[in-house]
Amino acid sequence: MERLGNRLCNQVAIVTGAGQGMGAAIANLVVEEGGQVVVSDINGEKASIVAEEIRKKHNQALAVRADVTREEDVKIMVETTIEHYGTVSILVNNAGILYPTRIEQITKSEWDQVLDVNLNGTFLCSQAVLETMKKNRFGRIINMSSSAGRSVSTLGGAHYTAAKAGVLGFTRALAKEVASFGITVNAICPGLIDTEMVWAECTPERISAYEASFPISRLGQPHEIAQLMLFLATDSAYITGASIDINGGDLMI
Repeated sequence: MERLGNRLCNQVAIVTGAGQGMGAAIANLVVEEGGQVVVSDINGEKASIVAEEIRKKHNQALAVRADVTREEDVKIMVETTIEHYGTVSILVNNAGILYPTRIEQITKSEWDQVLDVNLNGTFLCSQAVLETMKKNRFGRIINMSSSAGRSVSTLGGAHYTAAKAGVLGFTRALAKEVASFGITVNAICPGLIDTEMVWAECTPERISAYEASFPISRLGQPHEIAQLMLFLATDSAYITGASIDINGGDLMI
């Protein structure tokens, strides 16, 4: 059960949307760095597969199916984490969905769904862990926003941009409220990352065109997002309320 390090020794993390892509990479790195992880996803089968792969190497992963838009699911997810591991010290709000729909074609139900998962889910999960983190006077909440939240979305519609911008505002507001409890709250703003969600919306030709336009001319990799999460969870006690870009230079503001 070899580990890369022990920077997250004795830490317990919940990672939402961890059934694939960036979430799966983050969950793996948590355990590689000595932590314990709850692999949460609305797709329980995908969560179980990721958790089982982690357990084969490290024996420190629990799969929990949860829909982050459902308050009861979120409550059970946090309660299960505490029952199994005794606490929760890191929350990575990674669950998200994206549709490329143009404004004229966005239905009210689709608008609500995108905001519900990307923004309301971040709120519900953060709210659910605060009691434990405040009691422990320690916590790291890391919210997955996007370059879309800093500007406009490359792939998603206006609802995705609005939701991810909302995540940034929520991150700042929560960071200010909980700083005195030893809890930091920060947002990661990825550009185009080599994930299933990106490839589902792009042809190879379109990906190649995007890559050619970036100063660092490639897609980002999920493990690079995971490394930024690790920094925010460990070496960043004086960083809170921040939004950190990781986009290969595609957006420089």
